[in-house]
Amino acid sequence: MTERFEPSEGCLPLYAPGLDGIIAAETVLSDVDGAGGRLVLRGRPIEELAGKLTFEQGAAFLWRGFLPDEDLSDVKAGFAAARVAARQCLPAMKAAPGGLGVYELMRLGLEALPLTGTVRDAIVISGSLGYLLPAADALAHGRQIGAPDPSLSISADLLRLLRGKPARQAEVAGLDRYLVTILDHGLNASTFAARVIASTGADMRSAVLGAFGALKGPLHGGAPGPVLDMLDAIGDPEDAARWIDEELAAGRRLMGFGHRIYRTRDPRADVLREGLAPLRQQSGRLRSAEAIESVALAALKRHRPSRVLETNVEFYTAVLLDAVGVDRSLFTPLFALGRSVGWCAHILEQGKAGKLIRPMSRYVGQAG
Repeated sequence: MTERFEPSEGCLPLYAPGLDGIIAAETVLSDVDGAGGRLVLRGRPIEELAGKLTFEQGAAFLWRGFLPDEDLSDVKAGFAAARVAARQCLPAMKAAPGGLGVYELMRLGLEALPLTGTVRDAIVISGSLGYLLPAADALAHGRQIGAPDPSLSISADLLRLLRGKPARQAEVAGLDRYLVTILDHGLNASTFAARVIASTGADMRSAVLGAFGALKGPLHGGAPGPVLDMLDAIGDPEDAARWIDEELAAGRRLMGFGHRIYRTRDPRADVLREGLAPLRQQSGRLRSAEAIESVALAALKRHRPSRVLETNVEFYTAVLLDAVGVDRSLFTPLFALGRSVGWCAHILEQGKAGKLIRPMSRYVGQAG
């Protein structure tokens, strides 16, 4: 059992900037072992789930005990129905001011989504994002918005809607692998935001929208796209050593390396790299990325010998999503789709806790 801190009278609680080291919740959903480089979801290592489960199966796995068994028995059908229902959100999205991006249009669609105020809203929210994302992309770029195909899985339908043609099975499997890999990852910034909002008794939509806002920040959900920018800037792997040394000498960070929690290699990086095997023939970046990764790791050891900076999930997220045909501008919206399953699970778990999250602040202004 986790030891609870109970400050004695007159004793100031611990001040931890960024809440580092502070336990704010107990969860059955995921365990992030930064020192050991392990990620466990509901008692199973991520390596046993990603590449083995579809996104729908991963959601059912994470949501067990939080949603009725009859809903979890066919999440694919629930997600398909949610995508169809999400078409009702199109008028609100079309009425938005011009110039809004995909992420903002998705949030507008989520605001307009018909919900029931029950635990089943988790299925409707996560499932609907599989349509709101490609619909928002079409609106943002002046393309015709296609209709969802409820016979397909969410990954297959998403890729079809984005590209206007059916996706290959290897591409669907690659996207499923990615979405399962990012289902949940401890009390990260967006998940914590969702739990704080849920702790007030607010509805699930409000909590998910709060998580959307937190994820938009570049320190949380914005790294995979810049990984491709970095690979483009390097170009030929033979130029990698010079380019990387210049970046590090200038004090700039390398995208896709280092993590606030992991003190060894991010286990999700290897899970995603493994998923690239069936896509090697269509991924022109893969061999180049692997070569650049090796050069970058060696350079980081030379330039930052006192820090452990290993490959993180963003590096191979960028390469995998590029291989399955997802534009880099959609990486953060797609992350929101996958992580929405974890957000909803944490919202439901926080609701069972029934405790308002209310930390303290330390006043450092002038004395009254």
